[in-house]
Amino acid sequence: MLAINALFEPDTEKGGFVVTFPDFPWGVTQGDSEEEATEMAVDAIALVINELIKRGEEIPRQSKVRGRKYRIIRLPALQTAKAELYREFTASGIRKVDLARRLGIPKTVVDRLFDLSHNSRLDQIEAAFRVLGKRLSVEIDAAA
Repeated sequence: MLAINALFEPDTEKGGFVVTFPDFPWGVTQGDSEEEATEMAVDAIALVINELIKRGEEIPRQSKVRGRKYRIIRLPALQTAKAELYREFTASGIRKVDLARRLGIPKTVVDRLFDLSHNSRLDQIEAAFRVLGKRLSVEIDAAA
């Protein structure tokens, strides 16, 4: 899963928590409890990453941070696969039209492969990774 650093700071005026993402250029959310703030953080960071992809910008890597106010936010598996596919795609230097041609799909479908809000088929994401010389693997961990 894609791991994102989130800074949880108590909201002294309204209660709850304000959440920001130190590794990202913008993004803030809040919640009345830590659990709600975590749920909101997952949604917020997905929106931020989606916007970075739409703009053709880099998705920052997780930095090392310390402190009790920091939490790790993990995106769901499909969104993680899409974000990592985008990272590999931009690193490859090929164009979307070339990726579409190699996959035998329209360019609009390639755009959807990078859209975190679209439910893409996993087999198409796997095929795109193969075109980029990568392999998608799934790992199962114990729930925390």
